[in-house]
Amino acid sequence: MALNSHKIALDVTDEQRVWFSQQCGYARFAYNCALSDYKNDPQHWKELTKRFNIAKRDIDWTRGMDQRAALFGIKNFGDAISRWRKGQNRFPKKKRRRDRQSYSTDPSSVSIKGKRIRLPKIGWVGMFEKLRFKGELIKVTISRTAHRWFVSITIDTGKPKAPRDTRGLPVVGIDVGINSLATLDKGKQYPNPRPLKRYERKLKREQRKMSRKVFLSNNWYKQKRIVERIHYRIACIRLDAQHKATTEIVNMASAIGIETLKVTNLLKNKKLAKALSDSALGGFLAKLKSKAEVLGIPIVEAPHFYASSKTCSSCGHKKKELSLSERQYHCSSCGVSIDRDQNAAINLKNLAVGHTER
Repeated sequence: MALNSHKIALDVTDEQRVWFSQQCGYARFAYNCALSDYKNDPQHWKELTKRFNIAKRDIDWTRGMDQRAALFGIKNFGDAISRWRKGQNRFPKKKRRRDRQSYSTDPSSVSIKGKRIRLPKIGWVGMFEKLRFKGELIKVTISRTAHRWFVSITIDTGKPKAPRDTRGLPVVGIDVGINSLATLDKGKQYPNPRPLKRYERKLKREQRKMSRKVFLSNNWYKQKRIVERIHYRIACIRLDAQHKATTEIVNMASAIGIETLKVTNLLKNKKLAKALSDSALGGFLAKLKSKAEVLGIPIVEAPHFYASSKTCSSCGHKKKELSLSERQYHCSSCGVSIDRDQNAAINLKNLAVGHTER
């Protein structure tokens, strides 16, 4: 069993946009009803579903809705309760209108043809691209991000693919940073777009307008949509750069050496916290690991306290101190002078080569 997901933007009309909003509201309503019912009498989510089906008979507006939206809404509440009992998260809270909007529907009643998807009750909806996987539909979720609607489709493609043949490809060492998103041991650098820094002034201006609106009023929601679109633009620029860089790296490597980053500890530095958050280094490494795992490429993580930047890649001499302002590494032992990030990438490559040989 191999599960693959594909998130596709929907080409929706105004009528479909209203319909999706109604289903998200229905799923949220069912979730909140299950939460209130659970507080009064804790039961399994299936029993909560039976109670909700009886109670909704007195609510006229629920009859025209997609009933699977409510079912999966209560099921999601059951999953949240299970994680709470295991200590994985806090007790579930009531969902609000201004929170993320999404709902799931029955995959057995969904059909896909080309760039169209047929959903229960609403019918055919256009998509901006075709589904890239073939197999059995496992889960279908509709969600809204800023002004756009997306469908996330999970497919069971059967047996997983065999690992890619990487014979003849080199081992690659990668050093991540703020100025450049990633630096390879050969010296190639992937630029960091820093989208938050680019849109920071515009974002502040629109958030200032939002703070002057009456909270939860219609004008407040309109301004909230504007702020969401700016955040969506920032996220798209960041994800585009990360996906392009990680895809190119995994296609050229037989093994990859990376450093172990504790992002939460790095964010404690107030001078670098904003720049580190804008770079999203943790997300970059997570995408690199997931793509390498699919292709069968081993990822070698350096030990937590491995001094990749302070160690000379030529002779192995280790400096006691190395400030962030020193962008060139000068070795006092062998006299080599090399870019600081490239020096760290070479050390990570050597570590990965030794690991693969063992």
